[in-house]
Amino acid sequence: MQQELFNSTTENLLPFDGEVYFYPAFFNKAESDHYLKNILANIQWKQEPIKIFGKTLMQPRLTAWYGDATKKYSYSGITMQPLPWTPDLIAIKQKIETIAAVNFTSALLNLYRNGQDSMGWHRDNEPELGINPVIGSVSFGDARMFKLRNYADKKIIRQAILTHGSFLLMKGATQHYWEHQVPKTNAALKERINITFRIIN
Repeated sequence: MQQELFNSTTENLLPFDGEVYFYPAFFNKAESDHYLKNILANIQWKQEPIKIFGKTLMQPRLTAWYGDATKKYSYSGITMQPLPWTPDLIAIKQKIETIAAVNFTSALLNLYRNGQDSMGWHRDNEPELGINPVIGSVSFGDARMFKLRNYADKKIIRQAILTHGSFLLMKGATQHYWEHQVPKTNAALKERINITFRIIN
């Protein structure tokens, strides 16, 4: 199995068929602490059932969907209606847009309450995200491992530790050829917030 751990902002994490760039300290500690505290307190978190291989299960994390008023989002049997942007989400969005060079319309927020909350292998390839989705992923709180796996050859894996205040940008053909996950861990972890900014067509 080919696994590599990246912590660089200067190179593409993927060896082929996609583009992923990682900025481990994109937000400074003061900014990150502020956003973690405010988003934990002010976002309307909920836990929803999803359909996986025909079974209905509760998501192993809390979620929320914010963004432009008309930009709903559907995945795994869920249709999410957007709540209006908060000042913190707008400020985060504007900062990452300087690197992403796009205008994000929406944000999926995930709250990992501890190491047992997780995200399984998946691709963000829903039709409303467009042909080659640009996705900006921001993390605040305890660090978690993020893995990318080639969809055709699952032995090819790339990974990065998503630290407090980090920004990971996925674009190009990534969602066609690579899937990603945040696996469970037995480590004693506190909360982690992940915000994936997206463009809904």
